[in-house]
Parts: sequence; structure tokens; C-alpha cells
Amino acid sequence: MQHRPKKRFGQNFLQDQQVVDRIIEAAELDSSDNLLEVGPGLGALTNRLLPAVGQMHVMELDRDLAASFQARPESNLQVHIGDALRLDWAELLTEPPYKLVANLPYNISSQILFKILDNRQLFSRLVLMFQQEVGDRLCAEPNSKQYGILSVLCQNYFDVRRVVRVAPGAFFPPPKVHSVVLCFDALDKPRVAVTDERFFRKVVKGAFGQRRKTLRNSLQGAGLAFDGLIEALTEIGIDSGRRAETLTLVEFGALAEMLRVRLGDGLGAS
Repeated sequence: MQHRPKKRFGQNFLQDQQVVDRIIEAAELDSSDNLLEVGPGLGALTNRLLPAVGQMHVMELDRDLAASFQARPESNLQVHIGDALRLDWAELLTEPPYKLVANLPYNISSQILFKILDNRQLFSRLVLMFQQEVGDRLCAEPNSKQYGILSVLCQNYFDVRRVVRVAPGAFFPPPKVHSVVLCFDALDKPRVAVTDERFFRKVVKGAFGQRRKTLRNSLQGAGLAFDGLIEALTEIGIDSGRRAETLTLVEFGALAEMLRVRLGDGLGAS
């Protein structure tokens, strides 16, 4: 179909079939799989995914593009028109587990990741395209500049690996940045057991909120400090003078649990 890319939707349509091949390989699709694609665009992925799976759902905000998918004859395709960030995934995806394959709009990729984390019980595998900078963060290890909130939260629930790096020319129109495809395999259980997930997320965000500052100062700035904080950090083996980027997943788990106990569950409701 003829379609002019809409900048407000962050539309950069994948057109490189070699990249499509690598995404399909990483997804390891089976005819019994249920699949979700967010932002199918012109269908470069959809056309290959749809014949390979049992049921496929697509979420598309652009009504012109959504109409073209609604007009398709395949009975195993369900089209959901609207903003993927606002749609109720648990209500729409009623037969988990699903695989999620998508060339995500870069302007909402981080928000989509948080949506995925909130609904991670629905998914067994994700194969997602990101701006390379975001992809580097997701794969980053402690003690690196890329290591941050998304690194900690995603790696607690998924194994994350790079599939392929993608040049701007693989898209129309070409973006101004390079891209990367990542594969996420859901873990049977989190790497770190978390009593209160919302509070854990608040602690991680607070610790990285002022990443150049010491952990003590970052927690204070996030409203997570209390009298005796330094002593409490010492008790769990964390030097208050360290920065958030030096903490491992295990240390973030210990930090969140200590703060939850000391501050009470009331602060976990944000």
C-alpha cells in the first residue's frame, strides 16, 4: 500500500529482508505459538509472522494502517486499533504465553518496556528493535555508563541478548541513528526475589535519579533516606559512597528490601 510515514507516530518502516530474516530466526516460531506485534507498520514483519503462528494480534495506532490489516482475509489475525500504551494487554491477550515481535517506535520504546514489565506474565519471548543506545543500556553490566534503570529491571526478569545491529538504510525513511534487535527470554523466576515490585522499581529509579551522585545522596533526593541510613547500608554490605551504576542485581534487591522494612510499605505506592 502507498503510505506516507507520519513523524508524529515515529514511523520508520523496516524494509531490509535480511534483518527480517534474523528477527524471524530469533523468534523461533511454531504453528502453535500465539504472537503479538506492536506497530506492524507496512507489514514487513507481519507478512512473515502471520503464516508461521497459530494466533496473531497486532496493535496499531495509525488508523489508515490498521484498516489495511483489518481488510486482510487471514482468520488468525486480530487487529487492535489504539495506543499500545493505553490498551489493556491482559484483557486482550487471553491465551498466554505469547511471543512479542516488534519494530518499536523509538519515541515510546522505553515506555513500552515498562508496559511489558507490568504484563510480563503474558510473554515467553520478546524480539524487539531498539535505537542502539537503548539496546546497549538493556544489555549493560554494572560499572558501565550504559547500566541503568532498564538494565536492572529487565535483567531481573529476562535473559537479554543481541541478535543483530541494524544500519539506518534498513528503514524507510532512514532514521538518524543505528538500531539493534534484542531477544528477551523470560526467566522461570526473577533473578532477585522482590517482596514489593512497585517499591523495588521506585528504589531503582531513585538510585539512578542522580546517577553522578553517591547512593546516599541519590536516595535522599528520591525521598528514600532516613536517620541511620549509612549504618543500615553498611549492615547489608553496601558502601553509601558508591554510585548506583556499581550495584549488582543482588545488591539492588537487598537495598530495596532494607528500605521497604525501614520506611514501611506506604512509600511503595508510587
